[in-house]
Amino acid sequence: MRGLIVEAGRPDSAQLVDDLPEPDPAEGQVLVQGLAVGICGTDRDILAGEYGTAPGPDGRLVLGHESLGRVVSDDSGRWQPGDLVAGIVRRPDPVPCPNCAIGEWDMCRNGQYTECGIKQRHGFARERWRTEPDFAVGLDPALAEVGVLLEPASVVAKAWEHLELIGARAQFGPRTVLVTGAGPIGLLAALLGRQRGLEVHVLDRADSGPKPELVRRLGATYHTGAVRDLPLEPDLALECTGAPTVIADTLRQVGPNGIVCLTGVSTGGRALALDLGGLNREVVLENNVAFGSVNANMRHWQAAAADLLAADHDWLSSLITRRVPLDSWPDALQHRPTDIKVVLHLT
Repeated sequence: MRGLIVEAGRPDSAQLVDDLPEPDPAEGQVLVQGLAVGICGTDRDILAGEYGTAPGPDGRLVLGHESLGRVVSDDSGRWQPGDLVAGIVRRPDPVPCPNCAIGEWDMCRNGQYTECGIKQRHGFARERWRTEPDFAVGLDPALAEVGVLLEPASVVAKAWEHLELIGARAQFGPRTVLVTGAGPIGLLAALLGRQRGLEVHVLDRADSGPKPELVRRLGATYHTGAVRDLPLEPDLALECTGAPTVIADTLRQVGPNGIVCLTGVSTGGRALALDLGGLNREVVLENNVAFGSVNANMRHWQAAAADLLAADHDWLSSLITRRVPLDSWPDALQHRPTDIKVVLHLT
């Protein structure tokens, strides 16, 4: 069986192999024919040897955490052959912690969770994979061309849920939302904002390419430049860049009672001069909130599947700027300036 692997922790060790064993039944009762995997920054960090843990002593890790496949068989009887599914990435820790015990594995408290294609579990960039019946998410057949977007959409669905939960602390009637970064997470965040009837503003560095038009097609407003120069004080903000200066400016830009969700993962090693006292004064006096959000649980995956189904499928398809066959995998792993989402096709 073919699959894309790395030697965990070793830079530039990715290779396409044809000697992978068939997926171990211990991985789950549901056997799935892999169709596609999405490529993201986490995959590139793993390729650089900065992240990733292999499940076994040989050090090999099958890549891919953004999945799409069709069920071949299910010994539990829950899924039928031909069902379109995605595999949930994170699995609860074996202890389990209080959150994992109730299905909130995205909020694991002891860090002993595992993640497919990332941490101690093989991923989905292989011709066939297995999963437990409870960790497969069904997709409507209409999403066959864009269902690989489900994993990033689940991350955004969680972020929106938590924005709304925090907003419920007081009278909550947001009208405007700022999304910083027009990558897949940012554009999907903008989509969910428009689905909620909000006035959406998206800020990104790109002043050409597909991003401005994708934002306009949503009925949202596209901006370039600095956050602090925007002519608005948004009620909500989703920060999707991880850029320190953008984070700091976004925290200052939101209006009274504003809420900022941080979804972008920053790289370390860069010092930033910051008037923390002044920022604290603004946050306290305006009752603002900033919080981080990562990963998703089953509730969010299911919500994301419904969000994608309700969206314009041509617009969703436009997020996938390159579709690359498995034999050309090095091309898929190379980021290009005009890329939004690159998808590696397994068949």
